[in-house]
Amino acid sequence: MTTNRATARQTAAKSAGKSGSKSATGSVAFVGAGPGDPGLLTIRAVSLLSDADVVVFDVVARDAFLEHCKDEVEVVDGAVGDDGSELTVAARGRLLTRLAKAGKRVVRLMDGDAAGTAGMAEEAQACAKAGIAFEVVPGVAGTTAIPAYAGMPVNAAIARGFHVVSPMEPHPDWSLHAEAEHTVIVPGPHERVLAAAKALIAVGRPGETAVAVTSRGTTTAQRTIVSTLELLPRDLKGVRLDEPLLMVVGGVVGLRDTLSWFETKSLFGWRVLVPRTKEQAGALSARLRGHGAVPEEVPTISVEAPRTPQQMDRAIQGLVSGRYLWVAFTSVNAVRAVREKFEEYGLDARAFAGVKVAAVGERTADALVSFGVRPDLVPSGEQSSAGLLEDWPEHDATFDPLNRVFLPRADIATETLSAGLVELGWEVDDVTAYRTVRAAPPAIEIREAIKSGGFDAVVFTSSSTVRNLVGIAGKPHASTVIAAIGPQTAKTAEEHGLRVDVLASEPSIEAVVEALAEYGAAQRQEAVEHGESVWRPSLKRGTPRRKAK
Repeated sequence: MTTNRATARQTAAKSAGKSGSKSATGSVAFVGAGPGDPGLLTIRAVSLLSDADVVVFDVVARDAFLEHCKDEVEVVDGAVGDDGSELTVAARGRLLTRLAKAGKRVVRLMDGDAAGTAGMAEEAQACAKAGIAFEVVPGVAGTTAIPAYAGMPVNAAIARGFHVVSPMEPHPDWSLHAEAEHTVIVPGPHERVLAAAKALIAVGRPGETAVAVTSRGTTTAQRTIVSTLELLPRDLKGVRLDEPLLMVVGGVVGLRDTLSWFETKSLFGWRVLVPRTKEQAGALSARLRGHGAVPEEVPTISVEAPRTPQQMDRAIQGLVSGRYLWVAFTSVNAVRAVREKFEEYGLDARAFAGVKVAAVGERTADALVSFGVRPDLVPSGEQSSAGLLEDWPEHDATFDPLNRVFLPRADIATETLSAGLVELGWEVDDVTAYRTVRAAPPAIEIREAIKSGGFDAVVFTSSSTVRNLVGIAGKPHASTVIAAIGPQTAKTAEEHGLRVDVLASEPSIEAVVEALAEYGAAQRQEAVEHGESVWRPSLKRGTPRRKAK
C-alpha cells in the first residue's frame, strides 16, 4: 500500500491543483459499500474501485475496500474537512465536483446502500448541476443484511412483513408499528434503541416481545444481545456495544436458535496471528475468514536477492541454452525469483520450451501457471520435498538426453530434495535464488498482544516462522492456541517452549486451517455443555490452559 493510499486525508485543493492532472472532465460514481463485510461489494462496485483515481469514503468503508484499488489511488475522508470539522452535505458536493472537474474518476464510497444513504441525492444533484457525469451503484442494505447475518430473516413467513424506522425520523409515529405480527427494525445509537423499546410498549406491543440488538453487523466483530422489550434496558446496561446498533423486534428473533449461521462459526471472532508476508498469507487468511476468524498478518521474514547474483545469472543462461532437462520449484518465492530474472533478460515463459518443470505443491504450481508455465510434475501425495521425490523418476541414461536439474531455492533451504535427486542419478545445480532474512519487529501493540494473550491462536506454517516470530516479538502467551502445519514445525515450536495444540493431518494450508477450525468447534461445544458463554482463548486467559516451558 502506497503512502497515498494509506493517508487518511488528501485535500481536494491539492488534488485539483496537482500537476499532471487529467484535462478532461472526470466522473463520480456513488457506490454502496454495504454494512461492513467487504465480501458484500457488488461486481460493479469492484470494477469502479479498480479504475478509480480518487475514493471519497464514509465511516465504515475503510482500508479493506481499498484493496480493490490501484496503488496510486488517492483517499479522501468524506466526513471531515481539512480543519477537522465535520463536512456538510453541500461541502461534500462541492468536493466531488471539484475533483471531477480536475479530470478524476471519483468513487464516492458510501456505507450501506448508496441509494438509501442520507445526502446521496443532494451530492448527486451537485454533480448534475455542474454537468458532471455520475452513476449510482446500489449496495447491500444493512437493515436486511445485518439481521440475516444474525440469524433473523426479517421477512420470514412467521412475520407479516417488516417496517424500518428510519434514523431520519426524529419523532416517528410508533402507533404505525404496533401490529404484533410485524417485524420492526430500528437502526441508531444506544439511546434511540432504548427509546424505541419503551415507545413500542406504550403503543401496545407486549413487554415480553422478543428483541435482538446487533453491533458491528456482518463483520467478524458482530455481537448480538437477545432480550425482550421490557427487559432490554437491564440487559444492555453495562454492555459495551459499538454504535451504530440495529434492533430487531418480533417473532423472527426466535429463529436465531436454528438460523444463527454467522456468529456460530467455529472460529468466529478469533483473532488469529498469521506470521507470513502479505503475499504468502492470502490463501491462509482467506480460509481463516471463512471460519469467522480475524486474521492478522505479521511478516517474520523478508525476501531479498542473493548477495552474489552471478550463480543465478549462469543458471538462467544455462536454462536458455539447453543445459537442463528439469527445473524444480520448491516455493512461490523461487518462482518469483526466476520470473524476475526472466524479465531482467527480456525472456518469458517460452524459455521453458523443452524443459520439464516440477512444483513442490499446488500453490507453487498455481504461481507457475500464472507465469504461463504448466508444471509436468506435482506430488500426488504429500506436498513437500519428500513427496516430490516419491514421484520423481530415476535418471535413465538411454531415454533421458540430459541428466541435469536446475534447483532454484532459498539460502536456508534443507538439502532433502538435492540429495534425493542425486540418489536417483541426477546432477543438481543447487542455486541460491533468494535470501530469507528476519523481518523488523512488528508494532509495539502487536508485540504486547502476542505476549499478553491478545491473540486467540497463531498458525505456524514452517519452522522458520516459529524461530523468527519468537525472535522479533517473543513467545505467544500460554493461553494462545498453537497450530502447526507439520511435525517438523511442531517440533521447532516445542523446542521454543510452546505446546502445540493443533497439528495438521497433512502439510498444507487447507489442512492446518481445517484442523484449527475443528479445535475451535470442539472448544465452543465444550463451553456450551458447561453453560459457559465464552470460548475464545483470549477472553479466558485469566486461567491459562497450559504452562509454557
